[in-house]
Amino acid sequence: MSVCVVLMVKSKARMWWLLLFGAVGDDHPGCTVIGSNNTIGYHAVIGVKCQDMKYKPEDECYLEVGHNNDIREHSSIHRSSKSTDRTVIGNANFIMGSCHITHDCKIGNNNILANNTLLAGHVEVEDYVHTAGVTVVHQFSHLGSFSFLGGGSVVSQDVPKYMMAAGERAELRGLNLVGLTRCGFSVAEIRSMRAAYRKIFMCVDANAVSLEERLAEVEQHEELVHVPAMRAMLQSIRNSFAENRRGICKFRHWNAS
Repeated sequence: MSVCVVLMVKSKARMWWLLLFGAVGDDHPGCTVIGSNNTIGYHAVIGVKCQDMKYKPEDECYLEVGHNNDIREHSSIHRSSKSTDRTVIGNANFIMGSCHITHDCKIGNNNILANNTLLAGHVEVEDYVHTAGVTVVHQFSHLGSFSFLGGGSVVSQDVPKYMMAAGERAELRGLNLVGLTRCGFSVAEIRSMRAAYRKIFMCVDANAVSLEERLAEVEQHEELVHVPAMRAMLQSIRNSFAENRRGICKFRHWNAS
């Protein structure tokens, strides 16, 4: 069976470099499509079959990589586990050395995955997400846009948009203030999101009212409700509790003392 790999490269020399120093594709049914202007580092493995025990060798499996990605040495990106799905890497992502992106993951645009970031199956990473080194993400988890994961974190549930999580069993640690500032969010937007975060996650007695009641209170706040970024944050939290989602990472309860 022949290997199906589509490379959109600018020159034959560029293609030759990719094939010499990185393993691209294998002889299983399906296809790997790699866009233009991607860098694939030494000993990276792109588009091989998944490590899912449910995978059937006769099934077609797919990987799609966009444009302008920097995929560094010893990284591995696997194809999907079934013909009805895709592993997808968007555009302009920086995937540092020894990262692992396994079957059926969906990676958006402009993300930075630091060395030894490990994503289990079906993880979804939106846009402008930044993981520090040696970060592990549980299967089916979602990382919202502009979120940040601290080094050595083990993330077993969703991290909503704009938030920071860290820890051996990762907890929410507030907003990703540095990332939001660098990405051009205004002082007013950040102030509104901080106010909403405090009302939701840092109330004096978090057991007095449910998370749903706290979300509803923020949604009805006459000033905060008019801030699009704040509304997007609330929607990201709500989406994490939809059917087949894992809920959000635990968060610390604060009190007045």
